[in-house]
Amino acid sequence: MMKTTFIGTLLASLLLASPAQATEYIYRDIMANTLAPEHCQVESKAKENASKNYNIDRFSKKFCQSQGYGWHVDAVTSTGNTVCDTCSNPQEAKCRQEDVVVSCKRIKPGTVGMLPGKG
Repeated sequence: MMKTTFIGTLLASLLLASPAQATEYIYRDIMANTLAPEHCQVESKAKENASKNYNIDRFSKKFCQSQGYGWHVDAVTSTGNTVCDTCSNPQEAKCRQEDVVVSCKRIKPGTVGMLPGKG
């Protein structure tokens, strides 16, 4: 009975004595442009669709993933400016967002969560 209590106490003291390690991240800010859709729309509708949160979020995810394995969106810093190109019909356009700024992050190699059995 004494050995079990001693081992349990020893394990508890070792777990409590080791400092809790927080996962560290590497951050990178990226500026990029979204792509315009293939089809033309009435200019007001095209501008609205280009600046929708869904569109910005979808491209932001692609921007971060283009940096390599493990990169994820931390925050969209700026949604940029809406830019339109005219189509054959002067009342229609294809619009996109230029200069979208996204903050991307990934886990710093060697920190908690990267090496099994470590940490």
